Formats: sequence, structure tokens, C-alpha cells
Amino acid sequence: MHAMVLSARGARLTPLERPDPIPGPGQVRIKVGACGVCRTDLHVVDGELPDIPYPIIPGHEVVGRVEALGSGVTGSMMGMRVGVPWLGFTCGECFYCRADKENLCDHPQFTGYTRDGGFASHLVADARHCFPLGEDGDDVALAPLLCAGLIGWRSLVMAGEGNAIGIYGFGAAGHIVAQVARAQGRTIYAFTRRNDNDAQQLAISLGASWAGASDDLPPTELDAAIIYAPVGPLVPLALRAVRKGGRVVCAGIHMSDIPTFPYSILWGERQVVSVANLTRKDGADFFKAIANAHIQTHITVFPLDQANEALSRLRDGRLVGAAVLRP
Repeated sequence: MHAMVLSARGARLTPLERPDPIPGPGQVRIKVGACGVCRTDLHVVDGELPDIPYPIIPGHEVVGRVEALGSGVTGSMMGMRVGVPWLGFTCGECFYCRADKENLCDHPQFTGYTRDGGFASHLVADARHCFPLGEDGDDVALAPLLCAGLIGWRSLVMAGEGNAIGIYGFGAAGHIVAQVARAQGRTIYAFTRRNDNDAQQLAISLGASWAGASDDLPPTELDAAIIYAPVGPLVPLALRAVRKGGRVVCAGIHMSDIPTFPYSILWGERQVVSVANLTRKDGADFFKAIANAHIQTHITVFPLDQANEALSRLRDGRLVGAAVLRP
């Protein structure tokens, strides 16, 4: 197999040839068709997440076909097109797993972080945590749905049922969840870096009613705001934008420190909540919800060997929509 491997914190990914991985009990080997490049991959590469087991292959928005089965896996999975998400394994035994909150599992494994991911021609995955994708759609177009889409969905559900939804950071997740929210009849307000005309134009083209800079106030109070950019100072800005009783959802796995802010912008039963990972039910609900929503993912495709360039452009804000690697 061919893989882009991270050997140390902040290092460039190195192309390496390795033997094809052998699936263990309950696992499958997948030939990768496409793998999205997510901001969480940047957090892994830049060492912003703890206890990274170097060397590691990043990537957790994986679309591919099952080509080998470990013991205990039903033969019906052979040849199946599947998606492999961020949450790659849960123990099934801890308090959270038994309470149907496997996203908070005490003993999880994460694709592309604590176990090798999809910046490669092949990977091994837990069969239970693979999503059947069927045959509709292109691998490249589907890849961002495996994290940007899934986390976007969970964050939208946590935002509640209000109509006016603010999206802070209009990248991979933002441009997908905006389309889902519009399909539900909601009104979208998009917040981007100041003078990021490309992202603002994309937001308007996808049905946003307004697009502006992150420190601007929208033309109406928001029922909820979802923050995808890993920027702590956006939290008090979002609190100022939501109405009384509104909710600010922090959707990233990592965020810079949130600055102090006056209690008055939290008062009025406003809430700040975070999203952690996803559940398999989230996946089932999401793919059911978008079946007829005609979601369009705006993508820049890179060959696998150009993973470093894709990460660099994401880090510098030089991408519109999502980036996807194709082996």
C-alpha cells in the first residue's frame, strides 16, 4: 500500500510504501477511493491533539470498497462501498456506550488519529463502524460527508429547531450543513473571515440570506449559531448575535482559548454547548435526511502525494468548500 505518514508533530507527511494491512477479527480492509481533508487532520498534523501515536496516517473522511474480511465479518460486506468516519471504534461496555451515547465512549479509537486513516491506498477499519454508502454518487463527492457532513448534522440537531441559524466558518462543514438547513426550510446567515469574498459568494449561492464578516452583527437576531472555525473569540461574538434563549454550538474537536466576556451576553438563558464526535445513529439519520436534499459538495481534488499541499491550503484559508485526496 501507498501512504502519506506523519512521523512527528508538525512534520510534513512522508510518502511511504508498506505491506497491505491485514484485517483482524471484526475488521475489514478497504481500498480507498477518496479521502477528504478535514480541519481535524490539521489538528493532528500540528500536534494540537494529545497522545498521538507516531507514526500515524491521517484521514477520516474515507470512501472505498471492502476487499478483505477479518474473522467474524459477514461475507455480504465483500465488495461493498463504505464510508469510514472519525469515530472508528467504541468499546460497547462503558457507561456512555450502554446509555446510547457512544460518541462519548471512554475507550474510543479515532480514524486518522489513534489508528491509521485514509491518506493511503488502503486502510483497516472496524466493520461495525463503517457506513454502507450504496452506489449513487461519486467517491470524491461523498468523502466530505463522512465528517464535515456528519458533524455538521449533529451540530445542526444540537442547535435546536429555530429558524435563523448562524454559521461561523463557511468551509467544508459549513457549506454542507447550510444546504441541509435550507432543505429543512431554515434561514442561514454565514460568517467568514473579513473580505473572504469567495466564501461569502459560495454561501449566497447555496441559499444563505446574508453573508458577512465574523465580527459583524447579522440583520436579525439568531435562534442559534454553530461555530466551525477553531477560534475561541468567536464564542462571545456568537453570543452577542443570538436571541435570549438561543444556543451557541461549538462544533470542533479543538478550539483556541475562549476569552473572558461579560455575563450579560450569556444571561437570558443563552447556552454554549459543544459537539463531541458522532454516533452510528447520527450517520443513519444524516444519510436518510439528505437522500432527497441534492447536497452539492464544492471540492478541490488533490492526488494523494499532494496531501501536504492540501493541508497547507486549508491551514492558510486558501480553499473554498472542501479538499479531497484521490489515491
